[in-house]
Amino acid sequence: MDAAAAKLLGAGIAAIGVGMAAIGVGVLFAMFLSGALRNPAAADAQRPNLIFGFAVTEALGIFAFLVALLLLFAV
Repeated sequence: MDAAAAKLLGAGIAAIGVGMAAIGVGVLFAMFLSGALRNPAAADAQRPNLIFGFAVTEALGIFAFLVALLLLFAV
């Protein structure tokens, strides 16, 4: 395997993290909505946890995207 093929393969594998982050955000909001509908009184108390979880999950997706771009164009 030459270096160009390895670079493209590594970028493709790193890009999988972006899709996994999207799935994680969907699961996060689905579980929050499920819990908020079961116990509406506790929904306001859990909203900061939701925002923090969203931010962390999106940051991991952005980092995976950055690694994929770095592998494609910088290395």
